[in-house]
Amino acid sequence: MKNNITIIGAGLAGCEAAWQLANRGIHVDLWEMRPESTTPAHTTGLFGELVCSNSLKSSALTNACGLLKEEMRLYDSLIIKAADENCLPSGAALSVDREKFAEYITAAITSHQNINVIKGEYTDPITDNTIIATGPLTSSALCQRLKELLGKDFLNFFDASAPIVDADSIDLSRCFMGSRYGQGNDDYINCPMTRDEYYAFVDALLTAEVADVHGFEKDMVFEGCMPVEVMAQRGRDTLRFGPLKPTGFENADGKRPFAVVQLRSENAENSMYNLVGFQTHLKFPEQKRIFSMIPGLENANFMRYGVMHMNTYIDSPRLLDSCYSLKTDPTIYVAGQLSGVEGYVESAASGLTAGICAASRILSGQNVSLPKESVIGALASYISNPGVFNFQPMNANFGIVPKILDKMSKAEKTAMYASRSLDKTKEFIENSYWLFN
Repeated sequence: MKNNITIIGAGLAGCEAAWQLANRGIHVDLWEMRPESTTPAHTTGLFGELVCSNSLKSSALTNACGLLKEEMRLYDSLIIKAADENCLPSGAALSVDREKFAEYITAAITSHQNINVIKGEYTDPITDNTIIATGPLTSSALCQRLKELLGKDFLNFFDASAPIVDADSIDLSRCFMGSRYGQGNDDYINCPMTRDEYYAFVDALLTAEVADVHGFEKDMVFEGCMPVEVMAQRGRDTLRFGPLKPTGFENADGKRPFAVVQLRSENAENSMYNLVGFQTHLKFPEQKRIFSMIPGLENANFMRYGVMHMNTYIDSPRLLDSCYSLKTDPTIYVAGQLSGVEGYVESAASGLTAGICAASRILSGQNVSLPKESVIGALASYISNPGVFNFQPMNANFGIVPKILDKMSKAEKTAMYASRSLDKTKEFIENSYWLFN
């Protein structure tokens, strides 16, 4: 059996898989097409570049994504290590300096003695001992190779990213600093809206011009990353119960604002902020016009407007097993958003799973399955479950882990999920000592 593997794509999933394999003495050829060829979303040639947000979501163990990150720490995740080393103040969330985060990952991968980085687009036929982790913007050439390999149609949806504004252009006299429910320090800039300001803003969204899309693509919007203008179309109060919810805040007079727009820092220097939850497909002039209606952003300098791009993912329940390997050829793996997981941490987690599973198969011929009671194992079970119909990308959540049937409060149940998950993960690592030592 060959003691080497090819990984296509140096995003979060590809880098995590490479790290897991290389640390177990397996030689990795890691292909990355950027910067020679780029995508509509990326701007650098760095590995692990974040393109939509700088937040890796909650750090709380009672949150599924927070628990997932803690599980990944137990597996010596490169991506979580990079995030911990380059984190920014962000309340209860784990947010990072995007550039330093990507630089950390790039340095770790390029300096590893068992990883050979190959710059250029992979266009050869896909053979055994390969992990495909090319992300939601897989090139047309590789898409064709995948169609040849899988014999299945791809599923497509749109993903949207939020605008970024220059910190110096924010009118802080209209805003207040703080985190929801007082969690963390003054990590967010909060722009409170009155009733009249909020409804004027929503009315503007409802009549705004959006960028052109084609044919069947018009209705393809993923629920977990919905454009702000689409949320507004679902009801004039939808945003106020979503990303603009005012709960957990008080104005100077002690009263709750009618709605709140949060701005989160993009870097350690706090020189630019993104509009939290404001993924959008509005035309750029419309973004300037409408988002300038937000109190404090009347004269904001938009350093980057929101963009929307097509994502691609495969019909994983019919194609993959819980190792993210093909059911028809277990030596070929598909990881990252291409596999149908949604989110930065989830993408890295799929690469971690594929890397550990591939290492086990290469080194011992044994297949392993990460505990399904853990969030990382539950994600793998979800994307490989043939009973899942109308398959759509999935974030980490407690709805996919095996249920605890005892009658208890929600807080008690989530604490139990966390305790069970970490216990099962530690037990798995101890029982698979040959793979983790």
